[in-house]
Amino acid sequence: MSEEPHSARVTAAGTGHGDLGRALRHWRDRTRPDDAGLPARLTSGTRRAPGLRREELAQLAGLSVDYVVRLERGRATSPSPQVLHALARALRLTPTERDHLFLLAGQAPPPDGQVSPYIPPTVQRLLDQLGRTPLAVHDAYWNTVSWNPLWAALVGDPSALRGRERSVAWRHFAQLPGRVTHEPDQRERFETALVSDLRSSTARYPDDPELRRLIADLRRVSARFEELWESHVVGFHSADHKTVHHPDLGPVSVDCDTLTVPGSDLRIAVYSAPPGSRTAQQFALLAAIGTQDMSPAPRD
Repeated sequence: MSEEPHSARVTAAGTGHGDLGRALRHWRDRTRPDDAGLPARLTSGTRRAPGLRREELAQLAGLSVDYVVRLERGRATSPSPQVLHALARALRLTPTERDHLFLLAGQAPPPDGQVSPYIPPTVQRLLDQLGRTPLAVHDAYWNTVSWNPLWAALVGDPSALRGRERSVAWRHFAQLPGRVTHEPDQRERFETALVSDLRSSTARYPDDPELRRLIADLRRVSARFEELWESHVVGFHSADHKTVHHPDLGPVSVDCDTLTVPGSDLRIAVYSAPPGSRTAQQFALLAAIGTQDMSPAPRD
């Protein structure tokens, strides 16, 4: 069977937002909480169906419960590509299902030749199963596109960040506040690897306008980025050491490895510690307290 032209398929998406709501409910019902890596405290209680509750989908996608309800009932009629990507990740959609989600929402599926934040379900499953290790996934912009609860507890919850703030490269070279610090030699390696990665991304995605804007803005705001960009340095992310300054636990020394996903531009940053070390004990405490603020309440 021949495939419809792209423009025809986009037009066909206007079949009504009830179709979008029904599809979301179907995908939510088939996604088991344990497959999604949800903590036991979020999956307890009596369930009428084996799938995700709306509250759980909202938590996984970084959306409000009210917005998920409005999407499923057809009252939210213009979800953004960012929202659709977040839903696709949370629901573990295949590439074909993700494209169908975009069409149902009246959006063109992500085009070839541009950076996509899509995370294959197998990779997301791996992240879910490594709950005792802080880790996050970054795309070709070095945007943080997924993370586990321990990462959020250690370095800060990325769901609060918007736009460029999600880019590790932008936050570093624009000198935005953060919890991670490097020794001088570590900083040199880290910056060289970031710039080298972004240069490789521009070669793979020469027609991506957002990537071009990111590079131009980095060259404008950071003399260090401009120096490295003009020098055509080549570097690779390798095992390194960092210090995370947690507001309650103080300095947390971590080993950092950056893993690549074959066939994609995804980078998985993994923080680890030797068993029995002080950092391992801090990880265990963070797993218990999560992102809650442990500082004493202000006095009247």
